[in-house]
Amino acid sequence: MCRNIKTLFNFEPPATEDEIRASAIQFVRKLSGFTHPSKVNEAAFELAVDEVTASARKLISSLETNAAPRDRETEAEKAKERGRQRMERDLQRARELLDA
Repeated sequence: MCRNIKTLFNFEPPATEDEIRASAIQFVRKLSGFTHPSKVNEAAFELAVDEVTASARKLISSLETNAAPRDRETEAEKAKERGRQRMERDLQRARELLDA
């Protein structure tokens, strides 16, 4: 899964329209392979982003959970820690390959 697509459900405060659209843009970029579509593909790209945004909004508003809402700051710290661990692991592997 694309690491740039963030979980948007069950947060306090709820996901904003901008967050939902940003997630949709990342999804369409991943599917299409374009970060910036050419002029000829721009309309199709924007239509896909609009449709994915609408679907994501509909999905998020229809989901239910008994779990307590997650805190954005806590989740961001967890993500940073996972990133640090991933970087340390990658650096260790690179060192091992260089030493071999």
